[in-house]
Amino acid sequence: MDICFATWEFPPRIVGGIARHCNGLAKALTRNGHEVYVVTLDFPGTPSYEESDGVMIYRAATELGHPNFLTWALLFNHFIEKKIADVNRKVDFDVIHVHDWLTGFAGISFKHQMQKPMVATIHGTEVGRAQGLHNPDSFTIDGIEWWTTYEADKVIVTSDSMKGEVHGHFHLPQEKIEIIPNGIDPKRYNASVNRSAVRGRYGVNPREKLILCVGRLVPQKGIEYLISAVPRISERYREARLLIVGEGWLRGHLERIARSTGYQRKITFTGWIPDHELIALLNSADVLVVPSIYEPFGIVALEGMAAGVPVVVSDIGGLSEIVDHERTGILAYSRSPESIAWAIERVLSDPDHSEWLVTNARDMIQKTYSWEAIAMRTAKVYKEVAG
Repeated sequence: MDICFATWEFPPRIVGGIARHCNGLAKALTRNGHEVYVVTLDFPGTPSYEESDGVMIYRAATELGHPNFLTWALLFNHFIEKKIADVNRKVDFDVIHVHDWLTGFAGISFKHQMQKPMVATIHGTEVGRAQGLHNPDSFTIDGIEWWTTYEADKVIVTSDSMKGEVHGHFHLPQEKIEIIPNGIDPKRYNASVNRSAVRGRYGVNPREKLILCVGRLVPQKGIEYLISAVPRISERYREARLLIVGEGWLRGHLERIARSTGYQRKITFTGWIPDHELIALLNSADVLVVPSIYEPFGIVALEGMAAGVPVVVSDIGGLSEIVDHERTGILAYSRSPESIAWAIERVLSDPDHSEWLVTNARDMIQKTYSWEAIAMRTAKVYKEVAG
């Protein structure tokens, strides 16, 4: 099949999990014999067209910007839509696959103009991310999400909790929603690194316990609750250090919380780091913590599992479906510094049990979350909507 992906982020533009999802799925579909054309936004230093492992990537030049994200999204859809039309002159697409509301407009236009089916993957909802609808932009995004799911011939979600959320909030028929999880390439994360050298780059000495957190610095990631757990962790593990990897508009607020604990010297904000350095850090950590208060899936937990680091995650959303408590990782109560501290201590206090968790987690990833299996399930959806 000839498949068009419409996504606002794609490597090297990596903002959240959508870029990695689209990259992994597109390459797996290509390995399975399909032709995949990715239409995405331009990015400094990248060509307007390139091929990567057989995936054809077209980048649309965004000629207009705007400081308001919603307005900018509405603008860049115009340029993505034009690029899709240009490519479609050469390729008769069988289906268009849009990812989240951010490219919904372009996908809907293509569907009606070309009379071809549209599939939409909903990676998260505005009402979930914002924990409610609190301003005009949120209400507008919520409406665009509803419109995208209404127009889609099939809606894909990554977890059972997301299916319940989309079904309940947008009133979609159950049979219109397909659950297909995120995937991962385990070999990419199972790297051989010099742990001492990697840790040393961040001021972590060999005796210290490295607690790692990776994610955008936004409210739904719940990082403030992990920071608040540091004093409790330090009471038992005086050599524990917390590294927070990621960037976001909440960073200043989180740094103030870190200072207020009195343990700011044990907390380091690294900002954004490239993928190869993230993989090295994952392979050098003693525990990975994902303290989200809203998480439709939580691909970073899979990345940690593949890297062989024990994971602690919030008992919410897709995270609670990925992690089997005390078998592949440890679950902690969301929004609870006390529970997060307990879960981290559970990992650090029993190395043998933690190694058992790692072994079980790696086995689970191989069986359930390979991109090849996910690509086959996704292709089945394409064939269904294409008749």
